[in-house]
Amino acid sequence: MANSRYEYVRNFEQPDNLLPSTWLVVRVDGKGFTKFTTKHEFKKPNDIRALDLMNRAAKVVMENMDEIAISYGQSDEFSFVFSKDAKAYGRRASKLMTLLVSQFTSAYVFYWSEFFPDTKLQFPPAFDSRVVMYPSDRIMRDYLCWRQVDCHINNMYNTCFWTLVDKGGITPKEAEKRLSGTFKKDKHELLYGFDMNYNNELEIFKKGSVLVRDKVFVDVVDRQNVVTKREKTVVKIKHCDIIKDAFWKEHPEILGEEETRSERNE
Repeated sequence: MANSRYEYVRNFEQPDNLLPSTWLVVRVDGKGFTKFTTKHEFKKPNDIRALDLMNRAAKVVMENMDEIAISYGQSDEFSFVFSKDAKAYGRRASKLMTLLVSQFTSAYVFYWSEFFPDTKLQFPPAFDSRVVMYPSDRIMRDYLCWRQVDCHINNMYNTCFWTLVDKGGITPKEAEKRLSGTFKKDKHELLYGFDMNYNNELEIFKKGSVLVRDKVFVDVVDRQNVVTKREKTVVKIKHCDIIKDAFWKEHPEILGEEETRSERNE
């Protein structure tokens, strides 16, 4: 309805384009997930089914938005990092946030029965999202470091908390009091008292999940049944340390260093 008398209402729409040449991080968080996990009887302190489902939903998002350079998730949150030169939806904040969170949520529901085959979805899960701009590689890396450190701290606390409740036979309130003011060493010793070694916990629990793009070769069969190798980019899920430099040296393409080196050699 072009040039109608009602078209003036478009003037109320405000531009929300994000700054160019900055890293864009869209973080998705579960809304009211304490109630959701309780109602669906998630295992404490970690439910591997729930974490795998989060990873599956994140993989769908990353496969559909090729300007996401890396993603990191833990618990009920996932951070999606768009490259500095990303142009998706004109870098409009509202578009990026709403599309990403709706795609993540729909994938979470779509794949629910695959990871929880014996648990009926009692009510729809909800996620919120926000977008933050980071001006440098270092600050973007520090953001991811912050989230992984948060994963470690929370997981160690929750592991101790639920060990005290389930194996120690005390109430949640008593467990909270017992852990108040404790340090990392204290928590390790507490778990040793229950014949548990925190270092033996699954890496996905301690370090969260990292989604990166990797190139693989797949077999392609043509009409004459001739098999050839073709390069394909796939999204892989890892549970590794992203704080140390080793990870970034292994994946220089995330920061665009691989392209920079090739351009210098030309």
